[in-house]
Amino acid sequence: QVQLVESGGGLVQAGGSLRLSCAASGSIFVINSMGWYRQAPGKQRELVADITSGGSTNYADSAKGRFTISRNNAKNTVYLQMNSLKPEDTAVYYCNAYGYLVVPGAHRNYWGQGTQVTVSS
Repeated sequence: QVQLVESGGGLVQAGGSLRLSCAASGSIFVINSMGWYRQAPGKQRELVADITSGGSTNYADSAKGRFTISRNNAKNTVYLQMNSLKPEDTAVYYCNAYGYLVVPGAHRNYWGQGTQVTVSS
């Protein structure tokens, strides 16, 4: 099994910044991509940004220009730097990792437990 441990959420005023971190640990897992999703009350979970092992990134339109995703492959850690935060960014943010689990030899998709980000106006 693989565990994803998130940190860095909290309460911030509009215009402020937060940095989320997510570290993967556990079974031997060749990670192809890691990313961040978010879910606001009453809404579906949506992609915020993801990054491949090669460094290719993908952002939701709402995140472009304000958020930056980065990754440390050696530490199996992904980061999300969020600047110019808006009240509409308020949500639970979930870390995601997709890759190849050596035992049992299959691709798997894992989620973190979520971290709350609240942006006050």
